[in-house]
Amino acid sequence: MASAAILERARAWNDNEIVERVKAGETGLYEILMRRYNQRLYRVALAIVHDDAEAQDVMQDAYVRAYGHLEQFEGRAPFAAWLTRIAVNEALARVRLRRQSEPVDSSDEGGILMQTADTAPDPEETASRAETADLLEEAVMRLPREYRAVVMLRDVEEMSTKETADVLDLSEQNVKVRLHRGRAMMRDWLLTRVGSSGKRAFPFMGERCDRVVQGVLARLTP
Repeated sequence: MASAAILERARAWNDNEIVERVKAGETGLYEILMRRYNQRLYRVALAIVHDDAEAQDVMQDAYVRAYGHLEQFEGRAPFAAWLTRIAVNEALARVRLRRQSEPVDSSDEGGILMQTADTAPDPEETASRAETADLLEEAVMRLPREYRAVVMLRDVEEMSTKETADVLDLSEQNVKVRLHRGRAMMRDWLLTRVGSSGKRAFPFMGERCDRVVQGVLARLTP
């Protein structure tokens, strides 16, 4: 594991700089990449597998797989997109395996409500924002999987249409269609009312973040 001083200095480096240093033997810096993308991978994994614990398992497996294939990353696409695609493939593989052994719920609905993070000092405003974020989370998680992943990446993670298409292996037109239908299912007024508090939804910080990082580091240690 890299020292605290090195990790602090490395936070200013871009992804490619860190990747090259990890390839060169500074493996402890991989922690920076994990903490940088834990939020995104958690959100996309949760959108696909629809289970908090399994989403964290997907993240660990994706990080380990990415680390094992890091030499194949040549920087022609953003590291974030490359890593997210690995997580998506891992999540989809788990869904396919699950479908082979369990009846499929065609509605694929759920009401997973995670604790939301909010630092506003006003208790009334804090409660209002938390309630709004909860409503957004529930609306997204109730979408069928094919719409849920697109809405999560486009509206929550704010990825572009092209980035989302590349990650999910869809055409840009397909992404646009699914996003439009997903938003309609959620009802446009909900997204409008949530506004900026949407970025506080689906938090992945604190203990859960540390648990995933430590789990991956343990698996990567000889």
